Amino acid sequence: MLDFWFFLEVLVGGLLSGTMYALVALGFVLIYKASSVFNFAQGAMVFFAVLSFVGFMELGLPFWAALPVTVGLMILVGMGTERFVLRPLVNQSEDTLLMATIGLAFVIEGVAQLAWGVDVRRLDLGIRDEPINWVMDKTGMLVSQLDVTAAAVAGIMVAALALLFSHTKVGRGLRAVADDHAAALSIGIPLKHIWMLVWATAGVVALVAGMLWGARSGVQFALVWVALKALPVLIIGGFTSVPGVILAGLIVGAVEKLGEVFIGPFFGGGIEGWAPYMLAVLFLLIRPEGLFGEKIIRRV
Repeated sequence: MLDFWFFLEVLVGGLLSGTMYALVALGFVLIYKASSVFNFAQGAMVFFAVLSFVGFMELGLPFWAALPVTVGLMILVGMGTERFVLRPLVNQSEDTLLMATIGLAFVIEGVAQLAWGVDVRRLDLGIRDEPINWVMDKTGMLVSQLDVTAAAVAGIMVAALALLFSHTKVGRGLRAVADDHAAALSIGIPLKHIWMLVWATAGVVALVAGMLWGARSGVQFALVWVALKALPVLIIGGFTSVPGVILAGLIVGAVEKLGEVFIGPFFGGGIEGWAPYMLAVLFLLIRPEGLFGEKIIRRV
């Protein structure tokens, strides 16, 4: 018989992981919404951001000082990317822009390791990766303090950005730019400013995502591949939908954890690694625009 509390423990663990997947995917959505560019370098930005944060602390800066310095650095990285990579290629094809971001990813990875080295670092955010005692006492579930805190931070940031881009003048400008660049320019919306703001925001999102993932698994080059975890989330939720990636992140987190625990033993394990991609393929076959993505109609 299935133990209800154990099932709930696995489900909660998956949902908590899903909020962090959604946070990583959010960086992709912001840029794609504004400029129709799939930023392949987002994973490299995550790695560069958290490695720089740890590097500044190794140079002697305390946590409270290293954080705003790194935020400023990532804003500059985002703005510089928009100014020197995206803007000169603005009238090029989507394939050209994608290749540019792939090249940018290798540049950022190289600069990060050149500046800070290749050693694995430990990041201590002052939150223990231990079960919450009162939850364990009342339910028997092992729910990590670090996972809950990381999920709360990710959830707050996702919600704040969703509100910002839904209920503010900047958000209305972003939606107008996403719908039609030429029309947005014709009514006086500063296209370049919107793009620069979005890339700067994506840089800050990369820092927060890197800190949360780095606290769990260490600050190492493998963080570059965190972006791959966001791909199923983007496909399922839709490349242009902030609410979509939130829901999709929760779905992906739940599917991979439940699949690994309850179905994995029948296949020798390892389901956690590929189940989200199988789900994404299913969505591509049935609903390629995702849960909340806009349906694309092409005349042939």
